[in-house]
Amino acid sequence: MKRLDLIFSERELNDVLSALEKAEVPGYTVMKHATGRGPERIVTEDMEFTGFGSNAHVIIFCEQEIIDKIRENINNVLSYYGGVAYVSEATPL
Repeated sequence: MKRLDLIFSERELNDVLSALEKAEVPGYTVMKHATGRGPERIVTEDMEFTGFGSNAHVIIFCEQEIIDKIRENINNVLSYYGGVAYVSEATPL
């Protein structure tokens, strides 16, 4: 089992979810208003007023085959709009 964490501008949430649906993910969790600091800037909820918005964090638990499908669909979205994606091993309790 794999865990995929996607962090990107909340403005791109619909495009990212569309890419996940095309990859036929079994499910996902969306956390809006994710804030923090990246290499280029600090992201706060206050940025919603500037038009930059805050980030969204999407977590997916699935098998490697789905990760491969997601990779094809999500790389285009993240490379165009920005964001990060990390895959790690996940072990159910």
